[in-house]
Amino acid sequence: MVLVHGYLAGSAIWAAQIEAFSRDYDVICPDLAGFGASADLTAPDSIQGHAQLVLDLLDHLQIDQFDLLGHSMGGMIVQSMAVMAPARLRSLILYGTGPQGVLPGRFETIAQSRARITEQGLATTARRIAATWFLEGEKAAGFALCDRLGQQACLQAALASLTAWEGWDGRSSLADITARTLVLWGSQDRSYDWSQPEALWRGIADADLAVVPNCAHNVHLEKPKLFNTLLADFLRGT
Repeated sequence: MVLVHGYLAGSAIWAAQIEAFSRDYDVICPDLAGFGASADLTAPDSIQGHAQLVLDLLDHLQIDQFDLLGHSMGGMIVQSMAVMAPARLRSLILYGTGPQGVLPGRFETIAQSRARITEQGLATTARRIAATWFLEGEKAAGFALCDRLGQQACLQAALASLTAWEGWDGRSSLADITARTLVLWGSQDRSYDWSQPEALWRGIADADLAVVPNCAHNVHLEKPKLFNTLLADFLRGT
């Protein structure tokens, strides 16, 4: 099972999933270039570039087939992986994500995020963005972890990722995704509004949909037991 984190995050965000699924799976959680333990690496400025790096890692580990989950920006990356290497996917989970890099309805535009990183600094901007991922903001149990991971990201990766979003649109490729797919979304997500998961659900043949109430962008941290139950139920059918 390969879990791909999102913007300003890292592999440590998947601790509860590693604990829950490592009995039945080899759980692989890469730190994307420029983030987490890979903060010293130069990040690509394209979604396809990130996708190729993850595929290269799996080649290095000699892993041919896998279940694949991507969250937020990681969801864009795994959509590209699903098109680039369709025969390798057993199943695909698109979580808190969508097929448009220029996110409609996001709490702020890409241009605003870029300007605030430049003007206020990455640490301040990362902390403010992480608070939007939870219904309870900075009071949420998972906020401290997300804040810490945001501080680990390098400035180059934070800015290059925004450029990658602007240059990516996966809508025309949805019909090419053949893996069994689950779309999972928190009903109060401020990063990806309903139009994004809806487009995935309607655009990918036979995709399943799970909408989790009273959750924002980080369902796996707000309701980890429910998240893991939904994931396990879906994977049992693979």
